[in-house]
Amino acid sequence: MESPAGEAVRPASPGLVAQISRFVLIGGFCALVDSGLYWLLLQAGTWVHLAKAFSFIAGTTTAYFLNRRFTFTAAQKGGAGQIGGFAALYTTTFFVNVGTNAVMLAMLSDDFRWRVAAAWVIAQGTATVINFVMLKWVVFRESRG
Repeated sequence: MESPAGEAVRPASPGLVAQISRFVLIGGFCALVDSGLYWLLLQAGTWVHLAKAFSFIAGTTTAYFLNRRFTFTAAQKGGAGQIGGFAALYTTTFFVNVGTNAVMLAMLSDDFRWRVAAAWVIAQGTATVINFVMLKWVVFRESRG
């Protein structure tokens, strides 16, 4: 889309509530990608921490592209700064997610039937909060003006 002066025009940013709603919906879908791959890899006999690592990468990569397209629409697209910010954020939340999962697995009793699922949910929730805050106000920051 172009302005009458021929300049590229970015779509208006949805409000915070709309962004949170979209982020949650996309996050739900991406959680299914993450969870589905995690359980599939576990059933295939993959080491639990490696399965978590692969599933996290698949889920968060999907989340990045969907959120860039549908949630944070007014942000500038691309560029080395955005790619670098994404890489730094997801590297950090990768370790937070996998580490939280490992800590929860160690803390929860082996007798707890839902131990693996509870650890996954807690790890995912922690990473999700970090991701929204950092995507909104750092990676996909809207230009002022």
